[in-house]
Amino acid sequence: MEVKLRVSRFDPESGDGVRYQSYALEVPDYATVLEALLKIREEVDESLALRCSCLSAICGSCAMRINNQARLACKTKVKALAGDGDEIVVEPVSNMSVIKDLVADMDSFWQKVRAVDPWLQPKGPPPEREYLVAHEVMRPLADVAGCIMCGACVSDCTVLETELGLGKPSEQTFLGPAALAKGYRFVADPRDAADASRLLALSNAEGIWDCTRCNICMEVCPKGVAPMEQILALRRKAIEQGYDQVLGARHTLEFEKTVRETSWI
Repeated sequence: MEVKLRVSRFDPESGDGVRYQSYALEVPDYATVLEALLKIREEVDESLALRCSCLSAICGSCAMRINNQARLACKTKVKALAGDGDEIVVEPVSNMSVIKDLVADMDSFWQKVRAVDPWLQPKGPPPEREYLVAHEVMRPLADVAGCIMCGACVSDCTVLETELGLGKPSEQTFLGPAALAKGYRFVADPRDAADASRLLALSNAEGIWDCTRCNICMEVCPKGVAPMEQILALRRKAIEQGYDQVLGARHTLEFEKTVRETSWI
């Protein structure tokens, strides 16, 4: 089938800013967007810059915006987006600086992930034997632990987009869906003993109460991590822990009280 790709191009050394370049090529019906891009780079335009590795929706490195939505290019079939001759628009992920063409600078993403202390913080001396957790306890964490750090949810986060409109990626304060989902992964882990301090930190400004529940991170996540659900779970745990005086928690509790007592929203 014939496919037309309109690809975002950016070369920081040229000083020309962002431009779009169109390519037309023949690909098999089963081809992915990544395969089409690689064919362009190998056979048409070797200057095209993109990031990829596993080609199997495991590493997350080929996340980009395809037809105005963050997706893994290796998982997105050309035929599913365009009929014969239709154009597909390919851009780098949003809410991050662009290094070149389709390659985004992930530094701000990793800074936010590191900010939630993504490691176990057990209490007491090391156990004498291996700490085995029951399957039924860990099973609820299977989805959130499956995050491949692709950045798709961060790319399409409307809160981060709003903040980006007010400044640079480095000035965005909201931790974002990926980091908060990673935070929940450790708060909910029975081996971790830092729930109180984690929840206190995440209840502050730029944390769990900044999410507007737009549901976009749920839609674009390629691994079913459901970041928004993890953020809502963190909110419940924070209130249960007694961190209920911040504005977001007070609004939630008052909203619940109003519905319960008056049936009015």
